[in-house]
Amino acid sequence: MQETTQSAGPLSAPHRSLAGGFAALRILFGLVYLSNALAKLVGTANYDLGFFSFNLINRDTARSILDGASRETFEPLKSIYQDFVLGNWGFFQWFLTVTELAIAVLLLLGIASRLAAVVALGLIGPIWVMLWDSGLYLWQYPVELIPLAILAIVPAGRAVGLDGKLAARFKGRWPF
Repeated sequence: MQETTQSAGPLSAPHRSLAGGFAALRILFGLVYLSNALAKLVGTANYDLGFFSFNLINRDTARSILDGASRETFEPLKSIYQDFVLGNWGFFQWFLTVTELAIAVLLLLGIASRLAAVVALGLIGPIWVMLWDSGLYLWQYPVELIPLAILAIVPAGRAVGLDGKLAARFKGRWPF
């Protein structure tokens, strides 16, 4: 049996479609993180455009989510979030804002997209663990975690993103 290797040439039509789908997912999550980062910057969570109303997660809402999650009984995360993160919220509210903005830019531009997805997982994963047994809607966090885990595995920034250009420049050694 002859072993075949994938060439570094152009993608076939099915591969281009799949890569385009992952790029769309990456861009969608980039927009999610961008909108929430901007809500944190301007400090507004509730928006009413007349024909359309929606909520985003600003700094106060983020603190409320963390406060509620840290009241659950999952140790040691409970102590870390109550004592360290919420105890130093003056710093962490801005750390969260800058981190979300960085995730957004990296995902939207397709630069180090796998790393951006891993960082995003690091932000919401612990909250999901703390809220595991709190009676939330079953899919509330998995609907974010599962696509982010896929984006952490799949090099989605190589299609319609700068990761593809960087991979070519570094002769395939670009890890993202």
